[in-house]
Amino acid sequence: METEVVQLLGRIGARVRRARTALGMTLRELAEASGLSLRFVSQLEAGEANIAVGRLAAVAAALGLPLSELVAEDARPQAIALLGLRGAGKSTAGPRVARALGLEFVELDEKIEEAAGLKLSELFALHGEAYYRRLEGRALAELLADGKARVIALPGGVVNNEEAWALARRHCTTVWLRADPEDHMDRVLLQGDRRPMADRPNAMAELRAILAAREPLYAEADLTVDTSPADRAAVAKAVLAALAGRGWG
Repeated sequence: METEVVQLLGRIGARVRRARTALGMTLRELAEASGLSLRFVSQLEAGEANIAVGRLAAVAAALGLPLSELVAEDARPQAIALLGLRGAGKSTAGPRVARALGLEFVELDEKIEEAAGLKLSELFALHGEAYYRRLEGRALAELLADGKARVIALPGGVVNNEEAWALARRHCTTVWLRADPEDHMDRVLLQGDRRPMADRPNAMAELRAILAAREPLYAEADLTVDTSPADRAAVAKAVLAALAGRGWG
């Protein structure tokens, strides 16, 4: 298939998947509502189905969208947002990606600390997670308000903040830096941080559970880059290659 067609089918598939998940529909429900087979809808979302206009119109109608919204050219989002659990490589690959693109790199957690006037540990101890999440959404909105292109490292739990995660998905090209639980833990320990293991004999099991719970949300990102077998330079290179397909370069 020609590159332009592959990109168009990938764009349509991603938009169908996002619209379906936003509505809380299953693949089977979308297939039934559009009169298409479950297999075909699955291939469509994967960007592998060369769908006829009439069939695509049926999918759009089932999703409550105009057909044009599924096929229109992408306007490049204003920023790049990196997400993943602690140890995914956001803070190491992020600056390399930003430098390569001539952009500013920002850690959202640092903006949250500035807004609170507290270190994150103090913020959680004094005010709890709910307060942190409010600041998280506010800090991201303020960062995006100026329309400036930049690379943003999002906190690991941002996907559990419905408002902040929706904001990131609307305005950013989101990139999940995926890694295995062992890699997450090893990288944190290599940084000299023993806190994940302190007084927690089941730390690895807890980490696995957190990652398993968040993976479906992380998978909503526009792009996924596997960081487990790669060093910092290789991860940054892989992220840049993925971003090039989204107009960043």
